[in-house]
Amino acid sequence: MDEQGVKVKNSWHRPVVIFLAAITVGIIIMVVISVVQNKPLYQKYKYGIVLDAGSSHTSVFIYEWPAEKENNTGMVQQKHTCNVKGKGISSYSANPQGAGASLQECMNEAKQKIPAHRHPETPVYLGATAGMRLLRMENEEASNKVLDSVALSLKSYPFSYQGARIISGQEEGAFGWITVNYLSENLRKPTGTLGALDLGGASTQITFVPQQKIESSDNSIDFRLYGNNYHLYTHSFLCYGKDQALKLSMGKKLESTLKADKTDPIELRDPCFHPGYKVPRTVPDVFNTPCTKELKLANENFLHVGLGNWSQCQQSIRKVFNTSICSYSKCSFNGVFQPSVYGDFGAFSAFFFVMDFLNLTSDSLATTKEKLAAYCSTPWEKIVGNHPKIDQKYLSEYCFSATYILTLLEDGYKFTSNNWKDIRFIKKIGDSDAGWTLGYMLNLTNMIPAEAPDMPLMPYGGYVTFMFFFALLILVLLLLVYLYFHRSTRTAQKDII
Repeated sequence: MDEQGVKVKNSWHRPVVIFLAAITVGIIIMVVISVVQNKPLYQKYKYGIVLDAGSSHTSVFIYEWPAEKENNTGMVQQKHTCNVKGKGISSYSANPQGAGASLQECMNEAKQKIPAHRHPETPVYLGATAGMRLLRMENEEASNKVLDSVALSLKSYPFSYQGARIISGQEEGAFGWITVNYLSENLRKPTGTLGALDLGGASTQITFVPQQKIESSDNSIDFRLYGNNYHLYTHSFLCYGKDQALKLSMGKKLESTLKADKTDPIELRDPCFHPGYKVPRTVPDVFNTPCTKELKLANENFLHVGLGNWSQCQQSIRKVFNTSICSYSKCSFNGVFQPSVYGDFGAFSAFFFVMDFLNLTSDSLATTKEKLAAYCSTPWEKIVGNHPKIDQKYLSEYCFSATYILTLLEDGYKFTSNNWKDIRFIKKIGDSDAGWTLGYMLNLTNMIPAEAPDMPLMPYGGYVTFMFFFALLILVLLLLVYLYFHRSTRTAQKDII
């Protein structure tokens, strides 16, 4: 009787052991998949600093990325930005030491933003753009002294100094393209890339993947990123940033005025400035740039008078573009080869800031022209009254700058009313500024591999779905074990009775 009772009591042990073993294996599999999928669970961050030494100002960008995932697209993000007070470093040509000193406030901020134990391994790069390119053309010794000054200043900080140099226009364009496509996560998608339109104070860049052969080797650059080859068209127009273009345009108008007008003081009647605008100027103060050296201007005082006529303004701006010469199948302007623009474009830097200020970022080309014509004809007194906190120098130039942007895009780069909608005026993508600095750092630190990095075990959505159903299966197994155990116990009790 006792032996039979023992047999009955133990009859459920074997299936329960099998069930429990299956559940244990399932839990182990879930833990292993979670570790592989999400490793590491605790992220340690690394940092990088890039200084954008532009023609009108310098900005300091701090980037942050998980240390264990350096080569995964979309992982690097902008942590902090600091705008250096004062003008660009090229303005310190007569006082080179001032260039280095100007960076101190923002670099001290960087020390506070980046954890102290990461300082020694944080790279610092300074890239100088068109303002310093112009200074080097004009006075190479002065440009070298300015670079030496900023280098000395940056070396005094506890970071890993990696150099201060003048980057080429081609680099500026190409790195801007890398930045916008990296942030948009286009570099690992088959859906295509975003062209890059950059406008600064002294130069402008256009970069995109063309649909036809690039006829000029000077405008061609190749990248292999994440296993994909990119054959880019890129060109940078020095002297065609908005500030230098203004000087070019004013210079041409003043040149013709000097020939026709012998009165004193000379009046430069400018359709690109608001009616009622009157400011006395001197030729040396306005045209102290290599971009206007071909203009024959007397050393005179003149009165800058606004007319506020948009159509005449555009006609005068067109004179700074030479579209009469082209030795290729097609050109943009000044004899520079350019294939037909293709695909979507991101227009950033001054493209965005000017058009955003005037609320012209989302209209059709025709509507944009109508609104701009109305804005330019608004009396200067009313413009100042509407924007009392904005520096009048910058405020006075918006009519010219926006008209120049339209003319550059339409007459220069050959956008039309049909593909105007393909241009997106952007400041940031996510939390990071669109511009060349991120692409520059990614390139110098080899953060974007030539070949595609290893992918996770499964897509995140698939991983979540798998874990949900696996957990549900384990719950069902536990319920079955409970029911089986409960029934076996009751059966055993009946057999004993």
